[in-house]
Amino acid sequence: MKKFVLAVLIVLLTAVPAMAKLDIDLLGTSQTEFKEFSTELGLALSYIPLAPAEPLGGGVLPHFDVGVEATSVNISDNAAYWTNAATGVPSMLLFPKLHAQLGLPVVPIDIGVVYSKVPDSDIKLTGGEIKWAILKGSTLTPALALRAAYTKLEGVDVLDLDTKSLDVSISKGFAMLTPYAGIGLVRITSEPDSSVPLQEEEITETKGFVGMKLSLLPVLNIVAEADFASINMYSFRLNLHF
Repeated sequence: MKKFVLAVLIVLLTAVPAMAKLDIDLLGTSQTEFKEFSTELGLALSYIPLAPAEPLGGGVLPHFDVGVEATSVNISDNAAYWTNAATGVPSMLLFPKLHAQLGLPVVPIDIGVVYSKVPDSDIKLTGGEIKWAILKGSTLTPALALRAAYTKLEGVDVLDLDTKSLDVSISKGFAMLTPYAGIGLVRITSEPDSSVPLQEEEITETKGFVGMKLSLLPVLNIVAEADFASINMYSFRLNLHF
């Protein structure tokens, strides 16, 4: 069964359709446009939890969630801050991702990592999280968790961008379904290359999210999530649990 699920995950990841060639060059971008561009790109690159508040960890043995996911981001592709900063701007950004989480034994703490390579683009994303379930939840009570996360843009020579986020989330399982919701802050640091006549921007955005986890089999679950900020993001994850 696990080999079959892994094969399905690989097929889904490689089946993500390619986008038009996107090249970020920042040519002709004003400082105001650079800030707006950095805000949208930073939110697009920010950490997507795609997991309820309840912990994987806290038991006698460690537990793992490993899966593939895709995030679509509705950007303002016709805005001057996109058309002046990049060429080949698509109507939306699509991020296929590999995502893994480890639930530590004994303590209700999960650690996660994510990697993405945008098709037909130099854009790459790496990131990580640590989540502490303040309340583990039970059959009668919800789970409550705090999460700190970090992501970094790679592969773009003219731009050094990273995000740091803090959020609080709540979830409650009902049979195979576990709905969850949360809210947090995203701190975006966007620094252009020295060859570009622009200044570094530090931006703080509020982001809310809602999601649903569906546990189909003991080793397989599906998660869908919507994130809401100045732009909206929608994600889907197919996950192997063991």
